[in-house]
Order: sequence, then structure tokens, then C-alpha cells
Amino acid sequence: MTIATQRLKSGRDGSALRWYLGIAGASVIWWLAYGQLIAFSEWATALFPVDRQSHTGEAIAFFFYDVPKVLLLLTGIVFVTGVLRSWFSPEKTRALLAGRRQIFGYPMAAALGVLTPFCSCSSVPLFIGFVSAGIPLGVTFSFLIAGPMVGPVGLGLLYGLVGWKIATIYLVFGFTIATIAGWVLGKMRLERYLQQWVRDLNAGPAADIPTERIDFVDRLKIGVEQVREIVGKVWIWVVVGISIGALIHGYVPEALMLRVMGGEAWWSVPAAVIVGVPMYTNAAGVIPIVEALLGKGAALGTTLAFMMSVIALSLPEMIILKQVLTYRLIAVFIAVVSAGILATGFLFNLIL
Repeated sequence: MTIATQRLKSGRDGSALRWYLGIAGASVIWWLAYGQLIAFSEWATALFPVDRQSHTGEAIAFFFYDVPKVLLLLTGIVFVTGVLRSWFSPEKTRALLAGRRQIFGYPMAAALGVLTPFCSCSSVPLFIGFVSAGIPLGVTFSFLIAGPMVGPVGLGLLYGLVGWKIATIYLVFGFTIATIAGWVLGKMRLERYLQQWVRDLNAGPAADIPTERIDFVDRLKIGVEQVREIVGKVWIWVVVGISIGALIHGYVPEALMLRVMGGEAWWSVPAAVIVGVPMYTNAAGVIPIVEALLGKGAALGTTLAFMMSVIALSLPEMIILKQVLTYRLIAVFIAVVSAGILATGFLFNLIL
């Protein structure tokens, strides 16, 4: 080995070491920051001259908790999927899930959503990562629907509120809606209604690089580049969407909802969905509202339809998704999921 070759190898080894140390350090910082989200939101809220328990205090605390949470999730998930994408190009992923094998992707994605303790906006980073990795759109939608709708936090709280039988029925209906809605959306072949930059990403250079010609540092670089590209495009809309959600979260019109959904008229289920979609909270936040509605005499199907619409079809979620999906695809997504929620509400009112 010549001196020049030795120097070149030494330089490469030093560069690789710097990358490994840098990624390890960034991972530790990410983990520590994620663990301090509640403390940070309380500290930031205390800087404002408002009562923490007031509507304004709730809105401010919600904003300073959810914005860094979603951005941290987006950064971490996009980086990991970017690294994985260097092994599994969109073409390979689509081929893996093609044909008969794809039918198993819908319940698998829905099951992953059930096990993921995210609200609707927090599920969006994984959705973006899945889409950019070439996972079929319908399969990805199954995850996006199931994650917030039947996540473990909401199920646990619902179990404590109405018992295991109704919580189990809710789980079955939510899982079924996510699976069937994903399948329907997949059959509609809506990939052409993704935003152009997402379609370009699926055909990007990472899919064309021969895996045997790049080392692990190159894969890390691909992950970092994915973060720059994707997070750089959507971060402002994360802030805008959660800002709107924070205002809604802090000023929930509970009295109005009780008047609209307190009866058992046939229109109470669609009314619950219409009221619920513009709102934004997670499962833990909506459970107290559900408890109040049930206490005031609202029908169970109506109340669960409201709960599903709040956590599966929130307005802030749609604002963030607009950076990935076109308006037409968002409208189709809302229509398919709303149909499933309406069916669940009417059926619950009929059998219980």
C-alpha cells in the first residue's frame, strides 16, 4: 500500500468517524429534547402574562408542546426512512407489496397504527416517510387513519370510561374502517394526486444508486438530505396547522356541542362529524368531552362518531397533509373516512 493510498484511507476513516459521532450526538440530543417537551411547554407558557388554566393558557401550552413534538418526530422519522430508502428503493418496496401480498399490507399498516400512540398530526411524519419510501398509498392511508383513531392511549381511556366491551367494539370498528378505507383508496389509484415533489422523490436518485457501491456513511448522508428536503418543505405548515389547532383546543365550544349532539335525532351523527372535523386534539384531550357528552345524554354512536372525526380528520392535519397531497386527494380521503365514521355512528346507535 502506497503512502498516498494510506492517507486516502485514513482520511475516509476519519470522515466516517466524524459522521458516526455526529449522528450519535444528534440522536442523544433528539431523545433528551423529546423527553422534555412537557417541561418546555410549561416553561414557555409561564413566560406569558396569562393564567395557565385559562383558555389562552391552554392554547399556548398546547402550541409549545405540539410544534416541537411534531417537528422532532418528522425529523427523526424522515431521517430513518431516508437511510432505509437507500436499501429499499420505491420500486423495490412497491414490488414487495405488489399483487396478492399487498392485501396483507392494509391490516398490517392498520395494526401498526393501533400500536402507535400518536395524534393525527403526529402520525403525518410517518405517513410522509412511508410515501417517500414508495409504500403503496392505500396501505399508507390505513396507517394514517388507524394511528390517531384507535391508538393505545385513546383505547385505554375509553376502556376506563365505558368499559371493555364498548372499547373492544370501538377497536374493531376503527381497525375495520382503517383497513377498508385504505383498500378503497388503494383501488382508486390516486398516486397521481400526490404533490409533484413527492412523486419526484419516489423517482429520486437514491433509488438508482447501486447498493454495493455505497457505504453506511453514504446512507447516513442520504438520510440527512431527506430531512433537509422534506422538513424544509413542510415545517412552516406544521406550525400553521398546529397554531390553528391550539386555538381550537383552548376554546372548545363544549356547550354548543352538547346542544347539537345531546339528542338522538337521525341528524345527530352527521352533525357530530361536521362539528368534530374542524377541531383538533388527541385522544386524551377528547375523552373528557366524550364523557361530558355521554353524561348529558348524547347517544353512544353519535359520541363515538364525534370522537373519531376529531382525532382522525382534524383541520390542522389536513393543512399539513396539503404539502404532500393535492386538494382532490385530501377531499377523497375525507369522504372515504367520513363514510366509515358515519356508518359506525349509525350502527352503534342502532345496536346499543
